[in-house]
Amino acid sequence: MTDGYSDQFRLSITEALSKQLYAALKRLEPAPLTQENLDALAPQAEKLGLPNMSGVYQLFRQLPGEERQLTYVGKADEPLPDRLGNHLYKLSGREGISIDEMSFKCLFVEEDLSSVSPEKMLIKEHLKTGKIVWNNRGFGNNDPGRNRDRTVIKSNHFDLEFPIDLSRRVEGLTPGVQSLHQVLGDIKSGIPFNFRFKHSAAFKELLVTVPDGEMTVDEAFRFVAQYLPEKWQICALLGWAIMYDDSPSTYPSARHYYRLDGVSTQKPKTRKPSKSETEDAVEDEDAEFAE
Repeated sequence: MTDGYSDQFRLSITEALSKQLYAALKRLEPAPLTQENLDALAPQAEKLGLPNMSGVYQLFRQLPGEERQLTYVGKADEPLPDRLGNHLYKLSGREGISIDEMSFKCLFVEEDLSSVSPEKMLIKEHLKTGKIVWNNRGFGNNDPGRNRDRTVIKSNHFDLEFPIDLSRRVEGLTPGVQSLHQVLGDIKSGIPFNFRFKHSAAFKELLVTVPDGEMTVDEAFRFVAQYLPEKWQICALLGWAIMYDDSPSTYPSARHYYRLDGVSTQKPKTRKPSKSETEDAVEDEDAEFAE
């Protein structure tokens, strides 16, 4: 209850931080999402006395002839260059998108602000004026490991709209005679998405001849498949690729199967997202790649 000369004042620290973070990012100009720009972040953080380099960031996409669009708001508990580098890596290997379309802004945030979730504050501010395209669409998730390979993804999932690009060239393949184990390792390190496979001592003994010339991911998988035992298969899922001795098992989100007897395709299965899953939110990006 109030009267004419007294009232109550409640200080909202989170509201003040939210508005300040939003304003601080708004003052920045987006920079192209390139390795050169990410490498420049560490010296900037050092000058500011922020050795852990954690913070918040925004990703933007601009299609030719269209306005720049905010696509993602995220946080980085580890160094910002590492988190943004993960996004650069991921976006470099997707169909339907060019890394030249992508740009970013970021703020280094003091470590003691992590408990108040600054990225959630930013999302709340942005949603007052528009939508954030990729939040809560699976964009920020890393490969969660074997237990999630059979997950039925949401119909609005990032991987469904922008699946891994199997027409991309594999970097670093060496022509000549070598073990299948070596070839698998070279493929894994030469593509911009995760290729997780089960190791086998037999593959270290099996010698194959890698032909001269470049190979796309699809061609490399076809090459490997002709040397696989009958029970083995490579599965190109929407967001990553796997190889295990579980043929002819199928996976809901697979597009292609590479087996000894040839290549087959399927339409990925999806599910309708719940109401809470269609709301913009911060995803758990801290899952590590499982080997």
